[in-house]
Amino acid sequence: MSIPLYDSGIASGLLSGILFGYALEAAGFGSPRKLTGQFTLRDFSVFKVMFTAVIVCAVGLYVLRTMGWMGPAAVFIPTLFFWAILLGGVFIGAGFAVGGYCPGTSVVGVASGRIDAVVFAIGMVLGTSVFAWVFDPIKDFYLAGQGPTAQTLPQLFGLPEWVILLALIIIAAVGFRLGTILERSRGGPFTAEEVCAPDDEADDFALTSANARG
Repeated sequence: MSIPLYDSGIASGLLSGILFGYALEAAGFGSPRKLTGQFTLRDFSVFKVMFTAVIVCAVGLYVLRTMGWMGPAAVFIPTLFFWAILLGGVFIGAGFAVGGYCPGTSVVGVASGRIDAVVFAIGMVLGTSVFAWVFDPIKDFYLAGQGPTAQTLPQLFGLPEWVILLALIIIAAVGFRLGTILERSRGGPFTAEEVCAPDDEADDFALTSANARG
């Protein structure tokens, strides 16, 4: 038995994209302040939201497979290419820190009419085009350090899936607590007024909020 609408093409992708974009905008991620606040340890909203999404998805897939509503091969699991993942992670992390957006939030920013998001999105498209242009010369590096095909964390550690899920929940709880402590020590997290304020008013909101927290 498969869940209705699973991989039914453009319609499911468009619906998922709209819902995902709405959730990002509702969380304030259409503003680059949220993402840069993560790198300065002032606002852990990105970490909390994304880690929560990972856990909800992981637990949900586990429950659906256990109940027989999804087949074991219903979800695509990519294969690890260590060096490509490592270098790509460094580049994309640097892009996040400098630009204040990730690919998803930049699209949300464009939809909100932010000029900086438009510039980021243009750079993202150009960077992707350059990568496609130079892929053949760097293909050997891209495919180097290949791990086992479609390996999951339970397979990697040789543990039952529920143990891995429990470990993720514990890591998230500790991370959320530590993040909250760091946010308070740095005058965060950003309020809705700070996130939505024009750039020239953001510093005033930040100063007011910091004084209010005392």
